[in-house]
Amino acid sequence: MDRDSHVTAGEAVRDDAQNGAYGQALETGAGIPAPHSPVMAWNEWDPLEEVIVGSLDGATIPTHHLTVIFNLPRAAQPFYRFASGWKYPKFMKKLAQAELDNFISILAGEGVTVRRPDAVDFSRKFKAPRWSSRGFCVACPRDPYLVIGDEIIESPMCWRSRYFEGDAYRSLFKEYFRNGARWTSAPRPQLTDELYNYDYRVPNLKAGEPMQFTVNEFEPVFDAADFVRCGRDLFVTRSNVTNLMGIEWLRRHLGPGFRIHEIESRCPQPMHIDSSFMPLAPGKVLVNPDYVDVERLPAVLRKWDVLIAPRPDPVSGFMSKISMCSPWTSINVLALDEKKIVVDASQPTLIKALKDWGFDPIPAPFLAYGPFGGSFHCATLDVRRRGTLKSYF
Repeated sequence: MDRDSHVTAGEAVRDDAQNGAYGQALETGAGIPAPHSPVMAWNEWDPLEEVIVGSLDGATIPTHHLTVIFNLPRAAQPFYRFASGWKYPKFMKKLAQAELDNFISILAGEGVTVRRPDAVDFSRKFKAPRWSSRGFCVACPRDPYLVIGDEIIESPMCWRSRYFEGDAYRSLFKEYFRNGARWTSAPRPQLTDELYNYDYRVPNLKAGEPMQFTVNEFEPVFDAADFVRCGRDLFVTRSNVTNLMGIEWLRRHLGPGFRIHEIESRCPQPMHIDSSFMPLAPGKVLVNPDYVDVERLPAVLRKWDVLIAPRPDPVSGFMSKISMCSPWTSINVLALDEKKIVVDASQPTLIKALKDWGFDPIPAPFLAYGPFGGSFHCATLDVRRRGTLKSYF
C-alpha cells in the first residue's frame, strides 16, 4: 500500500495534535506539557526519572567483520580477532558486573527508576539469506535506540552481530507502548556485502588523506549513539556505523519541528558522538579537542559555553588494554540533571574540571565495562526525564 495514502489512527492523532498547541510549540520552540506517557525525554540533562541500564547476560564477543575490527583500538584488535564468536571470559564479566552493580546503586540512590533488558544467549548463530553471524550483547542500549519525546526509535545498525539485539528489549517496549509511548523502527537493513567498503583502511588524517568509512550509501544505517539531543536540535557525526542516508532518514522522520546539525569528526575511526561532543546542560557542551575542530562547530553553538575536555588521565590494567573504546570515552558521562554528572573515577582531571565549571560530578569506577562497548552514556537509555520540549538556540 502506498505510504502516503495510508494514515493510521496514531498518526491522525499526532497530526491533529501538531495542528494545535503541540504543533505551535514545535514551530516556536516553546515548552509544552508532557503527554501522559511513560517515555518522555527531549535532551541529555533534564532530571532523570527512569532509565534502561545495559546487561552483560549472554555477552558474546562479536563475530569478526570489518565494521567491528576497524572501530577498535589497534592494541585490542588481536584479542577480538582471536576470540570472535566466543562468550566473554567469566572473570571479565565479573569485574564489569561489579562496576555495573555499583552504577545501578548510584542511580537508585538518586531516585532514578532502573529497568533492565531481558537475558538473551547471543552465542547462538543465526543466518540471513546472504550472511551469518553470532550476536554481541546488550551492554549498551544507547546504540540501538533513540528516545525523542514520547517516541522510541529503533536504529538500523550496520553490525551484523547486533541484528537481533532488540529481542532483549521487546517486553519493556511493549509495556511502554501499551501505556502510551510511541514505538517506531527505521527500515531494517539488508546488511549485504554491497553496504560495506571492503577495501577500507584507516585514513591518516594528519597526512591529509581524505576521510574513509566502513559503510557506504547502499541503504540507510545509523547507530542512535551517533546523535545527542538538545530539545528541537540534534547533533550527529557521520561515522563508520552511521551514513548520510541514515542521517537523512531521521531528519525526514522527525520533520520540520526539529533540526539536525552535523559535527565533523577528526577521528580516523569515528563511531558514536558521545566520546567527542556531549551536551551537559543548557548552554554548555563538553568537547573532545582531538576529534572536534572547535572553530568549525555549527553556528548555532556560538552563544554556548564550549568546554574543552582535558586530556584523558592514563589508565592501566588488562581490561583497559582490551577495551573496545578510545581513551576519550572519559567524556562519555551521564547527566542526572543540570548539575549532577556520573563520571569515571579514573579521571580526576576531568572531575576537577567539571567542578570548576559548576557541576557536581559523581565518580564511579567503570573501566572494566569498556570491553563490552562503552561507558555511562553508552550503558544507558534515558526513558524519562522531567522536562518539556524547548529550543535552546
